[in-house]
Amino acid sequence: MLIQPTQKTARLTFGNDPRWLGALIGFYGILHTWSQTLWPHAHTHFIVTAGGLSLTVDGKWIEPKHKGKFLFPVKALSIVFRRKFIEGLKNAYYNGELVLPDNLKELDDPGQFERWIDWLVSTNWVVHSKPPFAGAEEVVRYIGRYTHRVAISNHRIISISDGKVRFSYKDNKEKDKLKIWKEMELPADQFIERFLWHVLPKQYHRIRHFGFLTNNKKDANLEIIRNFFSLTTQADALFEETRFEDTDGLACPQCGKGRLKSYLVTDKYGRILKLDNSEFIRHKPPDATS
Repeated sequence: MLIQPTQKTARLTFGNDPRWLGALIGFYGILHTWSQTLWPHAHTHFIVTAGGLSLTVDGKWIEPKHKGKFLFPVKALSIVFRRKFIEGLKNAYYNGELVLPDNLKELDDPGQFERWIDWLVSTNWVVHSKPPFAGAEEVVRYIGRYTHRVAISNHRIISISDGKVRFSYKDNKEKDKLKIWKEMELPADQFIERFLWHVLPKQYHRIRHFGFLTNNKKDANLEIIRNFFSLTTQADALFEETRFEDTDGLACPQCGKGRLKSYLVTDKYGRILKLDNSEFIRHKPPDATS
């Protein structure tokens, strides 16, 4: 429960900081608690917008300062995340909200707890953050698998007999791709116990939205962003239209009398924006053999 608010505040802090972006970013997190064998593996996935909404009232969309490379520097983000996580951990401990497992009962002693915190501080923390290689759509599709899914689907259950449940699971550590799918058998009571580990408490939300995507503000914010991009697209289209439809051409910068005409125009990615073959055909030199 501490992971979500600390990652939230760390990312919002970096987004609001003019050194990195100077805008209100939007992101949402999905809680994922299970492994393929139903063993507890609590972690969260976050999808973060590559940019943010201006902190002023002009409603502009702010692009990342290092667009195409990274949104925020992960080393600095790791340090801030560690600090905010530990702050939340200590607050929960001293407010009596932190439930310690049996193997950490010695931390009930505040002195032991502080020494444990010192050890956590001395350890390098890693925040894994990277752009989507297969595009934003594929990331949303991947995260969507965990939004309303239970810990195991019916098609993975092979058999239920003699008080045992046999099911398939994917071993991601297996190097031989032909053997990546394996089978496991558990007594029915153990299988049920593992399954119930991943049933969330009542009124607990698996999906949380932050920044300009918070539930009470997202509709208005998204409308502002859509209007901004709509106006930007219209302005770009008008600029391209006026830029490449000058039939008289441009004045020669040398003599001022001749006219320069563009026959082929490409963007920085090599995509053709304008191609006029008629001029080449009309001015084709005569065949040297004729």
